[in-house]
Amino acid sequence: MNAPLPAHLQPLLDPRPVPPAMIDALKARFGDRCSTALAVREQHGRDESPFDVPPPDVVVYCDSTDEVAAVVKLADAHAVPVIPYGAGSSLEGHLLAVQGGVSIDLSRMNRILSIQPEDLTVTVQAGVTRMQLNNEIRHTGLFFPIDPGADASLGGMSATRASGTNAVRYGTMRENVLALTVVTASGEVIHTGTRARKSSAGYDLTRLMVGSEGTLGVMTEITLKLFPQPEAVMAAVCSFPTIADAVQTTIEVIQMGVPIARCELLDGNAVKAVNRHDKLSLRESPMLLMEFHGTPAGVKEQIETVEQIAGEHQGLAFEWAETPEERTRLWTARHHAYLSGLQLKPGCRAVTTDTCVPISRLAECLLDTVAEVDESGLPYFIVGHVGDGNFHVAYLIDPNIPAERETAERLNHQLVQRALQLDGTCTGEHGIGLHKMEFLVSEAGAGAVDMMRTVKRALDPKNIMNPGKIFAG
Repeated sequence: MNAPLPAHLQPLLDPRPVPPAMIDALKARFGDRCSTALAVREQHGRDESPFDVPPPDVVVYCDSTDEVAAVVKLADAHAVPVIPYGAGSSLEGHLLAVQGGVSIDLSRMNRILSIQPEDLTVTVQAGVTRMQLNNEIRHTGLFFPIDPGADASLGGMSATRASGTNAVRYGTMRENVLALTVVTASGEVIHTGTRARKSSAGYDLTRLMVGSEGTLGVMTEITLKLFPQPEAVMAAVCSFPTIADAVQTTIEVIQMGVPIARCELLDGNAVKAVNRHDKLSLRESPMLLMEFHGTPAGVKEQIETVEQIAGEHQGLAFEWAETPEERTRLWTARHHAYLSGLQLKPGCRAVTTDTCVPISRLAECLLDTVAEVDESGLPYFIVGHVGDGNFHVAYLIDPNIPAERETAERLNHQLVQRALQLDGTCTGEHGIGLHKMEFLVSEAGAGAVDMMRTVKRALDPKNIMNPGKIFAG
């Protein structure tokens, strides 16, 4: 059971019902791919955020860019909101229909349109998921590294500027999206960027759209960078007596310039949860889960350096996973950490955070956060892409006890303010959506947010593209 929007977000609930004439037109065009059934609408009106709002008025399943354009043109004519929907795995309320309208489901737009292995690029429809892409390009010797954990759609990942476990080595969606096909608020189809690795031609509209959370247009096709599959891959786990030891090891690994591919932190609570869920026998203390990519000699050198650094911070014996099966088991357990953690408190909901700070301030931010949540008495677990200064705290609350939700939100607020004071961000990868709107002004400043509003109003004068997200008005 989720909660209604808090008081400061209630003004965003401003339904603009879809006129019957528009629904008739959609049904005439899309047939049974246009649904007003409550079950379908409710499915498209929920994500992993802690909020409940009314579902969209109608759901349309599109198969092509032209079909998306047709829906948006109708929405523009009737001034009706449009909310893009991918895999439904967003965490901050991005797909919630706070003003009603049409949910455009892009999951059927799941074709890989072209692969250019010589250029290390691929063009896909927005509904392709990251796992689907990697399965279908495996034969080329290439892979797409951005891995947020959930098998999210690439359109959704682009819209939220996602990153995940490999970001420390390969960057985020911001660095890996080369070009887009976008349907604008008027229903026009535009193309941004090219397959060239760089350009100085005009405004960088690709970067404007990446991270815009569906508020400026609907992305329908995406051109991405690919990378060669590494010749050698090795994963390792190393346990530590304290979080401070694990974090200090991470800081020194990054500062030494070790090109580590993944560096994930699990606190003792998270390790306990994945042990139970995935039937592992990991030491239940703070742990780093690492992966190294490169040539056999390069990986060996990386490992020796990291072992030495970990040893200086009381790192316990490394456990290595050399075979693909062993690595998959470890990383599957890591990706299950969220669902595993929920089982620590049956029937709970998680209020999650995703702050990111400069790597040198990571220990300070994390340790102060742990002290606060321990004092609160609220159950929690921590996982983090600590190689790039990003970590998540999941506060476990009983959704039927308002005081627990209030405590979690208070802790989240304190954590965000701490991160901002350390020159960090309120969201390293989840995006603003609804849940983090109050923090955007604190982080960016009123002038910058006003500039964002100016861009939004210029490109979407009727405010139909996923209204009520990122900022109000």
